[in-house]
Amino acid sequence: MGAKSFDLIVIGAGPGGYVAAIRGAQLGLNVAVVEREHLGGICLNWGCIPTKALLRSSEIFHLMERAGEFGLKADAISYDIKAVVKRSRGIAAQLSAGVKHLLKKNKITVIMGEATIPAAGKVAVNGDTLTAKNIIIATGARARELPGLEADGDLVWTYKHALDPVRMPKKLLVIGSGAIGIEFASFYNTLGADTTVVEVMDRVLPVEDAEISKFAKKQFVKQGMKIMEKSMVKKLDRGKGKVVAHIETGGKTITETFDTVISAVGIVGNVEGLGLEALGIEIDRTHIVTDAYCATKIPGIYAIGDIAGAPWLAHKASHEGVMVAEKIAGKKVHAVKPESIAGCTYCHPQVASVGYTEAKAKELGYDIKVGRFPFMGNGKAIALGEAEGMVKTVFDAKTGELLGAHMIGAEVTELIQGFIVGRQLETTEEDLMQTVYPHPTLSEMMHESVLDAYGRVIHM
Repeated sequence: MGAKSFDLIVIGAGPGGYVAAIRGAQLGLNVAVVEREHLGGICLNWGCIPTKALLRSSEIFHLMERAGEFGLKADAISYDIKAVVKRSRGIAAQLSAGVKHLLKKNKITVIMGEATIPAAGKVAVNGDTLTAKNIIIATGARARELPGLEADGDLVWTYKHALDPVRMPKKLLVIGSGAIGIEFASFYNTLGADTTVVEVMDRVLPVEDAEISKFAKKQFVKQGMKIMEKSMVKKLDRGKGKVVAHIETGGKTITETFDTVISAVGIVGNVEGLGLEALGIEIDRTHIVTDAYCATKIPGIYAIGDIAGAPWLAHKASHEGVMVAEKIAGKKVHAVKPESIAGCTYCHPQVASVGYTEAKAKELGYDIKVGRFPFMGNGKAIALGEAEGMVKTVFDAKTGELLGAHMIGAEVTELIQGFIVGRQLETTEEDLMQTVYPHPTLSEMMHESVLDAYGRVIHM
């Protein structure tokens, strides 16, 4: 193996771990990464990237079906699900290889194997004991499985099975309407699956602003999805090629038969087998407890990304990885603020948000001003044939601070960055109103939404 002593050992090579390792190496630290399965973690291999590849295929299929609206002809539109999946898997493999190259380029020692932490400053892997002044735990999370709803890879799937399906579902049940559930529901529904989504909360996409959730539900139903809110799947009876779901809804239990079920009811942290309890590291509901700088109670041991709790997002993990690496290297750092991390859902239409919802801002005691602008009022959206959507902004009426921004519609996962930068720079409504937005662009709706909050909207 060569050297067994390092400045930093990172356990897990997902978007938090490998980024932390690279930043540490850039700052002159001698770094090792231990990964048990695949470089790039769930995000690159079985999450963020391959799902977006699938969704891109379904988006193009959807546009091809609409060819006539654009004065085009496309007859006998069809798809090859195996080819769609093959493209997705190829992209995942390409990016995983890219991570391997980056780690090598930065002279980071990569060790494939399962790690344990027998004591502070020590990591055991493949029969060797490595030492390090600092250890970052970045082991991520996996799909939560509820009793009786466990995945079997045939009739009942997790996200992994849904990314490499054994068949194209005809009648699909998706349990859970968070980002993962809705993205798969959107993909398979677009390709023709008769799709039902069951959500235990009172609305789909429950972490989003209530107005955005309501708009999203309307669009999903319009696309042919059946949405069941305030409902719960109590039991699955599995038979030959079918699943009978017992769904509790409206005070009664109904049964319905499906050929495929996707369970997307959250995640659990990968805390097992590391020896954390013996070390005295605090764990709360499968997630490691840390301070604002991702430090555990044990000096020199940090936890980042999904293992360290919400929000469970790759970009949050990467940012934490950079922050911790810089802290270890003696740099002045700033704590990551969860409320300033954007969430993006790549369903159709897309959903993106940052900051407080209208309800949360009120709950926190803010006197607020709220602005809205519809895609229907934007020339670029109409020209694109994507006139369904909305941009919503929430401001502190006293200071003009942008408290939150919430969007639904075409390409909002790209547009949201403008509001993220605004919040980071502590932009006020005056700054946003005085900014000149290019025409014709979708971004003009961001401007109009701000203007609307202050009674100055032009195109509505």
